[in-house]
Amino acid sequence: MTKLRVLTAIIFATILIGCNSEKSKNNFGKENLIQTEIESDTLTKHLKPFKSELPTIGLLMYNGVLQSEVIATSDVFAKPNEKGKQIFNVITIAETEKPITTEEGINILPDFTFKNCPKLTALFVPSAYDMYAQIHNKKIVNFIKEKNKETKYVVSNCAGAQLIGKSGIADGHKIVTWIGGGEQLQKDYPNLIVQNDSLVTFVEDGKFSSSNGNLASYISALNLLEKMTSSEHKKFVESYLYLDRLQNW
Repeated sequence: MTKLRVLTAIIFATILIGCNSEKSKNNFGKENLIQTEIESDTLTKHLKPFKSELPTIGLLMYNGVLQSEVIATSDVFAKPNEKGKQIFNVITIAETEKPITTEEGINILPDFTFKNCPKLTALFVPSAYDMYAQIHNKKIVNFIKEKNKETKYVVSNCAGAQLIGKSGIADGHKIVTWIGGGEQLQKDYPNLIVQNDSLVTFVEDGKFSSSNGNLASYISALNLLEKMTSSEHKKFVESYLYLDRLQNW
């Protein structure tokens, strides 16, 4: 009888331990699920949805693009207003859906292609160190021509001016390119009014504006931002980016 009681106690203890272990496993699984949900949220909560009622800033991209000229524009226009509200759509556009590899080796997946690109308020045309492939790509040139018909603003940075020249959309307008590239730009596209790039960092003429590129791309972006919003919002974005620290450095 004593042996039977001992055996019964052992069986009961085994069952109890098994239940508790299973409960622990289930709780651990729930904790993991909750943690996964939290981590997933941190991956998506900063994404800004496309809102058709907002002005759309299009960033043209192609392999070999200088990423500073893409980042500068997105840095400026993707910032919210002082109330934390999104005020622009900022999208990247390329010929295909394939990832774009920048000059610096970073891969970026474009948001839209030439075929499904939404209506743009402004188009930014960046540069590459070697623009031969871009200016001889009819699809890129034609895309710029077509988007010029609907945009209120077209901005080129650095050697992006060559694509503007090739498209012919800014003939008769002032433009500036990278430091040292102006003379050749004027020879290649005599209908442009090329500014002295050794003296001029940024120029605006009608709907067209341009800069020397690289970090000077912040100048072209901030100038347009002020036109599309206000001087107060421009100052807010400058403070958001700590540009005053850079200016005082």
